[in-house]
Amino acid sequence: MRRPSLHRAARARSLRDVLSPRGALALQRADDALPFALRAALVTALAALPAFLTGRPGDAVFAVLGSFTTTFGRLMPHTRRTRVLAGVAVAMTLCVAAGSALGARLRPQDGGAGALLVVAATALVAGTAKLGCDRARLRGLGAVMLLFGFAVAAQAAPTPAEVLPRTLLAAGGAATAWLAALAGRLTHPEGPRRHAVALALHEVAALLDAEAAGAPRTAARHRATTAVLDAYRALEPERRRTRAGARRTPGVRETAVTRRTHGPAPSVRAAAHAAFARAASVRPRRAPGRPVRAGTRRPPASPEHAERMADLCWSVLVGAGRRRPPYGDPAALADVLRAHARAFVRRRPGDGPELPPAAAVNRPHGARPPAPALLVPALRTVLGTGLAGAVALGLGLGHGYWAALSAAAVLHSVDVRTATRRAVQRTLGTAAGLVLAVAVLGLRPGPLSLAGTVVALELLLEYAVARNYGLGVVFLTPLALLLTELAAPAEPAGALVLDRAVGSLLGVLLALLCALAVVHDRAAVRARRALAACVLASAQAREALAAGRAGAAPEVLQARLAAAVVELREAEDAAAGELWPAGTDPADLARAERRAYRLLGLLAAAGREGARTAPGTGPGPVPLPWSPPSLSPSARSRP
Repeated sequence: MRRPSLHRAARARSLRDVLSPRGALALQRADDALPFALRAALVTALAALPAFLTGRPGDAVFAVLGSFTTTFGRLMPHTRRTRVLAGVAVAMTLCVAAGSALGARLRPQDGGAGALLVVAATALVAGTAKLGCDRARLRGLGAVMLLFGFAVAAQAAPTPAEVLPRTLLAAGGAATAWLAALAGRLTHPEGPRRHAVALALHEVAALLDAEAAGAPRTAARHRATTAVLDAYRALEPERRRTRAGARRTPGVRETAVTRRTHGPAPSVRAAAHAAFARAASVRPRRAPGRPVRAGTRRPPASPEHAERMADLCWSVLVGAGRRRPPYGDPAALADVLRAHARAFVRRRPGDGPELPPAAAVNRPHGARPPAPALLVPALRTVLGTGLAGAVALGLGLGHGYWAALSAAAVLHSVDVRTATRRAVQRTLGTAAGLVLAVAVLGLRPGPLSLAGTVVALELLLEYAVARNYGLGVVFLTPLALLLTELAAPAEPAGALVLDRAVGSLLGVLLALLCALAVVHDRAAVRARRALAACVLASAQAREALAAGRAGAAPEVLQARLAAAVVELREAEDAAAGELWPAGTDPADLARAERRAYRLLGLLAAAGREGARTAPGTGPGPVPLPWSPPSLSPSARSRP
């Protein structure tokens, strides 16, 4: 028997790897899922209330579509989230308006050319939404919610006179979501900061557990690095306000040249040392046996304390794996970090055990990795959504846009491997959700009961989707069916369930075919460029260490190197999830990653030495441009 060639064997192995659903049922940590879900459910209820008060429960659907704006940007700092939600609110309103206008003009429910044109428009909206969400780095359901608003508005059989009222209802729901985000910024300004720091503590603790057990630390170290950099980004707005307040303080004059050459001005330096000393003690020391007074009010997570935790995470991270790490037992320190993470989530940051003493830390903040290739995933979404909608239309399925929505949900991913996981999650979640939908619709609830069930499902959806997308689909499926029932109550429940089942299965299969058919080399090019950037950043760090210049600007060198190593791991994972071969040796990637983390530890040690030899320089933030280092002409000439 003739053996296949090495190339064909490698392609078959690559196909088997990317189609593996391993990890589809894994649960993610989401400490802030319940408060966010409660806020989303409250926004949904407030958005739908006016339609019920005016005696038009069917119109509540469009207000609820606008309220889906609140599902975006869950982990963003408040300042950025209010800006992002303003753009999402406009986009959601435009989707409902465009869908209503096309539905009133083309009448897709009658079939024919009008329905085909709506399918083409749905595909274009899906691709545009995917491109915009990737550009804004919006995770979660993302573009699927925008597409859902467009499709429901187009298929709801509107008349020309109903286009404007439905658009206004969607705008009102989107405005309610934006105001709720603004209220959260005013009432709980420390929320994103607390949860970002808590996640960094948990991930660094997981890294220490892997080190204590002697297990492979590559994946844990990457997650810890990403989480710590995210924590610093969450803390950046507060540091900017602190620096602006220091510059406005009378009698303090500090320029960029002064900071670079002589350190901060004396008054600013003294204030920084005092603040850092106060943050170093996690809780006040008291005499042994002296009880804590009952009813003592525990302070919230202050910016200084959050920075103290982030700095500790960074120092442990860069010290992990060294021959003489700057901490003792890793398992014991992991328990301490987890205790402080739980205290941060519960808004009691002073309840944790004592921490190691504070040290001068040069923080790598302001970091943002470069955006990956965006056009190919958007092209896949356009093709998959359009093909699924067209096939559903040709088969005569009612609510054929559900096939397009399922295809868009599967293709709302970064590579073929994650698309496969999404397909498994979508299939299993839809099956369980249809059982739940049959149980709810079998009770024949009235409009008010339907609205209450929609609010409850929104709560469960936002709570579950943060942990696993498949769990979210369990509640998303009956939510979509109940919204359809609320808009068209005369439709039989059995037909709704059957259309949803067939449309979802059709959309999942066609999405996988499109993901496999559109093969590209962008992920491979990204992996090669990330390797070159990491090698260049490591060379710059070695030169600085050899010349004794690492203590001059260690925060810039550390941040540049941390950005390069995070991008290297993400680019390697994305390339491994595609069918196009990366063209790089995995051993070279592993060596570059290990070398970068080793140099990070050496740079941190050099920074501590510089802080001890120059007593005037305390921990001070230095903004960093996160553009990747320039590549060689040969690397730039690659496609």
